Amino acid sequence: MATEVTVPVLGESITEATLGEWLKQPGDAVAADEPIASLETDKVALEVPAPQAGVMGAHQVAVGDTVGVGAVIATIEAGSGAAPAKSAPKVAAAPATAAAEEADGSITLSPSVRRLVLKHGIDPSQITGTGKDGRLTKDDVEQYVKSGAEAAPIADKGDTVDAQAVTAAPQGGNRHEERIRMTRLRQTVARRLKEAQDTAALLTTFNDVDMTAVIETRKKYKELFAKKHGVKLGFMGFFAKAACMALKDVPSVNAQIDGDEIVYHDYVDISVAVSAPNGLVVPVIRNAEAMSFADVENTIGDFGKRAKDGTLTMADMKGGTFTISNGGVFGSLMSTPIINPPQSAVLGLHRIEQRPVVMPDGSIEARPMMYLALSYDHRLIDGREAVTFLVRIKEAIEDPARLLIDL
Repeated sequence: MATEVTVPVLGESITEATLGEWLKQPGDAVAADEPIASLETDKVALEVPAPQAGVMGAHQVAVGDTVGVGAVIATIEAGSGAAPAKSAPKVAAAPATAAAEEADGSITLSPSVRRLVLKHGIDPSQITGTGKDGRLTKDDVEQYVKSGAEAAPIADKGDTVDAQAVTAAPQGGNRHEERIRMTRLRQTVARRLKEAQDTAALLTTFNDVDMTAVIETRKKYKELFAKKHGVKLGFMGFFAKAACMALKDVPSVNAQIDGDEIVYHDYVDISVAVSAPNGLVVPVIRNAEAMSFADVENTIGDFGKRAKDGTLTMADMKGGTFTISNGGVFGSLMSTPIINPPQSAVLGLHRIEQRPVVMPDGSIEARPMMYLALSYDHRLIDGREAVTFLVRIKEAIEDPARLLIDL
């Protein structure tokens, strides 16, 4: 007897999602609660577990289809999965996927990983996956390529490539294009960012900060900090605590507009941009003003791990009164970040580089400098307040003792 697999409750006010990927194909053996598909909502990707052990039945919807809560997307048949169910048609797969399944039926490639595998002509079964349940990630493939490992060409068995699959790498000078449906998350990000530009009176102000004191502090205490707290002392802890202090001094930066009212918060929930396989996600550090450095670093580390594994939840993304975005980890020198509505401001961090600085005594020294950018809604935050906020951040980072005595 077949058991239906339905779309679970997705979260508050979320009624539909897009089927992002099938993790199990018809005929595959599945264990109870094993992920069989991934769904993409406006805020996060989540996995659909098997309601019982058995054999994966027919897919009722295709990748890219929109499905509502409670909709039937597949069935689980009784059995061990030793052989594919005859009644379940095999879904066409890209050559990379076919090669992976021949090597190990449990290997499943996401679209982004599949593109890299095709591009480099690599046999995915030769790569050790570090993702959830041993699945391959983009980092796994990129590290494999960088290691100089000999690529094992993938033989095209004649499988049909579906509409979402990528085009093979150009050969003989031919030019190719590919069309891939935007993920639901990317569509939502695009819409919200455009709404922010259309609604808010966006303005960005800049400053720079000498990172010498923070770098020396980290160097001095990093081993003791890691030994005591089990986490590395990073830069984000300093900036999160500096932001909390500055937001207390300039509360409008931590406020938001709601109709014709201004809502002020006596707490600081910091949204932090974290890189995930499908793009940037923005989980929230709640009550950051009450956290220690170790609490902040542990929370950020957990967000990063769960973003990579795809296990961040709706609750992790909800809310936020202020955002910190660190483009410096990707090498950004300067940027004008866009606010995340209904928030009114976002702090952009950038890469640290040695630059000549004129010191108070007139001498010139090479110092590790970082540009700071504060984008804000000028309807609520005046220029004086924005500048004051950045100056408070600069003062705290250049003299970290201020963070301890609240100056």
